[in-house]
Amino acid sequence: MRRACRERQSADMNVSRLRKRSTKPVALALVCAVTVLAAAGCGDGRQRSDAPATPAAPAGSRPPAARGAVVSATPVADLDAHEVVARLTKAGIDPARARFGVRAHRIVYRTLDGTGKPTTASELVALPKNDDRDLRVVSWLHGTEVYRGEVASVNDASPDRTTALLFASTGHAVSAPDYLGLGKGPGIHPYGDPEATVNASVDALRAARSFAQRDGHDLDERVLVSGFSQGGPATMLVGRALQQGVDQHFRPGLLAPIAGPFDLSGFEAAAAADKVARSSLYLAYFVTAWNRMYGLYATTDQAFRAPYDKTVETLFDGDHQASQIAAALPPTSKRLFTEAFLNKVRNPTGTLQRKLRVMDNTCDWRPEVPVRLFHAKGDKDVAFANSLHCQRQLTSHGADQRLTDVGQLDHSTTVLKALPQVVRAFDATR
Repeated sequence: MRRACRERQSADMNVSRLRKRSTKPVALALVCAVTVLAAAGCGDGRQRSDAPATPAAPAGSRPPAARGAVVSATPVADLDAHEVVARLTKAGIDPARARFGVRAHRIVYRTLDGTGKPTTASELVALPKNDDRDLRVVSWLHGTEVYRGEVASVNDASPDRTTALLFASTGHAVSAPDYLGLGKGPGIHPYGDPEATVNASVDALRAARSFAQRDGHDLDERVLVSGFSQGGPATMLVGRALQQGVDQHFRPGLLAPIAGPFDLSGFEAAAAADKVARSSLYLAYFVTAWNRMYGLYATTDQAFRAPYDKTVETLFDGDHQASQIAAALPPTSKRLFTEAFLNKVRNPTGTLQRKLRVMDNTCDWRPEVPVRLFHAKGDKDVAFANSLHCQRQLTSHGADQRLTDVGQLDHSTTVLKALPQVVRAFDATR
């Protein structure tokens, strides 16, 4: 399909030019991976790619900066092919398809929060060290992180940085957003906010394209989207927004979610019943974030038992590591939450029910590209049933979908074993 599209030049040029979309066939599609996002009920997703990130400027002042405009670029990695292979091998990822060295930068860019207010966010942009001018782009959407310093753009040991190196070493450009409030982004991460997730991820693609052009590359319009855990539903959100035309250049090319909580109502109810590994941490993160956004309780003692009601909200400020939070919380939801609040999670009504319903329907649409779901039946954090839930919704719309069971593996190992299969799916779209 051919259509004219406006192509943004690099931030320092501020010039537009028209070009034709490519006619290469779309072969596959990547879409969901884990914990809390959704596509329904969050607007029609048809934002203008040139929408301002700041309010209109007074006469005579500088015009507002564009969504996705690059604020800063900082080199964070420069590896040859052998070093990439060594990193992948150490992480437990099959390096068979790694071919190129990789350069990576931390990019700070302009975006909007979930309410439409201007803010900034950070991402890791990784580019292969090869001679190809035109590159396919991967959007990698990470799983649940409570600590702002754990994400790919700032932590060299982050599993998500290693994942970005994998995709880049196979010849792709990679945009790995940190999401809002993580990495170098200000504020507290709005865990599970669909609008904020789409804004940060799509604007990250715009920033990656601008940066890649400065480096002598152009990014193909077809975005290969994949994500793990929280990144699973995020993959579906971003895939649907791109399909609906949220950006004038990018559209989905393949969706590949890994181990996502697509039945969020069921996932949170299971956490309330302590049927999920690390149930108290998962549920506390969810509850404190959603309380900031939607008002789930009036006072902390309505939701949390003493003495945790005095401290739990301060733990999820982005400055505490997961190990610190786990040490400060009881191991079970039963000991952390009041029974009345746990019943509210198990049997949601009102605002909570409406917002959860949105999250339960992340896969309830028909992607125009294939969806390749990956999960492990041994996953004790996010049950395999979540991907079955997504598969049923996709099937009901006649989507091209396939669910692969990667084995009796735990949550963290699931992504390591799925990633080489995602790479093969991406490569098959050429």
